[in-house]
Amino acid sequence: MRITDVKTYIVGNPWKNWVFAVVETDDGITGLGEGTLNGLARTVEAAVHELKHLVIGMDPFQVEAISLRLSRDVYSNGGQVQGSALAAIECACWDIMGKATNQPLYNLLGGACHQRLRAYANGWYRGPRTPESFAEKAKAVVARGYTALKFDPFGSAWRVVDNKDFSAALEIIAAVRSAVGPDVDIMIEGHNRFSVHTALNFAAAMAPYKPLWFETPVPPFRIKSMVEVAKRSPVPIACGEDYYTREQFAELLEYDAVHIIQLEPQFLGLSAAKQICGMVHAYQGVTAPHSAQGPVCSLICAHLNAATPNFLIHEIFADFNAPWESALLTRGPVVSNGYIELPQGPGLGAELNMDIVVRHPYHLGNWLPLFRSGWERRVSQS
Repeated sequence: MRITDVKTYIVGNPWKNWVFAVVETDDGITGLGEGTLNGLARTVEAAVHELKHLVIGMDPFQVEAISLRLSRDVYSNGGQVQGSALAAIECACWDIMGKATNQPLYNLLGGACHQRLRAYANGWYRGPRTPESFAEKAKAVVARGYTALKFDPFGSAWRVVDNKDFSAALEIIAAVRSAVGPDVDIMIEGHNRFSVHTALNFAAAMAPYKPLWFETPVPPFRIKSMVEVAKRSPVPIACGEDYYTREQFAELLEYDAVHIIQLEPQFLGLSAAKQICGMVHAYQGVTAPHSAQGPVCSLICAHLNAATPNFLIHEIFADFNAPWESALLTRGPVVSNGYIELPQGPGLGAELNMDIVVRHPYHLGNWLPLFRSGWERRVSQS
């Protein structure tokens, strides 16, 4: 079997243009991957087409060699753009392998370690940034059966906040904790917002509300800063979604400070993602992969999580998307009473619904401006 072409499709979801790749083969088997990157959909699409000549003619089973061609052999550090293009192609090859062997991807990744995957809700708090709105919506999430939910209470904060905004964020956290009760896990999303000092002040203030974690409280690429917060915070720190190389995770893990690792398979590819899960396992850590792109990303994470012994919890937006978004795949992730069922069928277990792809084209305003007031409403910015 040989790769003959790679085609791309962009789907215009209002809060993020989703990028998908379909790898074609001379046997007629196709594979589906995703390369979504907020604000850079057409850039990633161009990268896929600029790189695909390197893999045409290769056997799609050669995922390690394909990854080397798309990273080492290019001899460039294209960061998340290059990582997204690589992952879109490489994950599609895994889908082909699953279809060719009539096996779900998690069997190719080591077999299922879990019969179902505990999920936490995200994307549920669209609306006014008030304690009342967050509390009301949090109750609705729990009513669906979720035992965990994540939210960013910080508005458009960046590096420092004044006393009024500090109090406003804490009031939202308190309201959500009161609304869901003591047994539901809450996760506080930092979105790389703060200085070390501000992050530590927030960590101390939110500790009484017992969050499961405080996520990416400081920008990620000064790993020393993330470690400083993790070692001094009374709340566990989670991070990793921004990294796109094994080496970045290796450096982070050496400090033994962050034990909740949120790798992003869409920046790494499944081969590297599986290896990083093993690295985290060796450091007694747990994984909670970033799954905040499109529905293919969520399926890829489900397969990876199913085959990861040290998996903790799966991020999911599916119940809080528009109906057409949930119908984009022939079979998307299935959430039942707060848990994700293991994917069914060979490979990823899903194909794009092309009727919906055609109806929702790329739109320039479809991105998430995380440092602009009102971003949490997740609407088009034009």
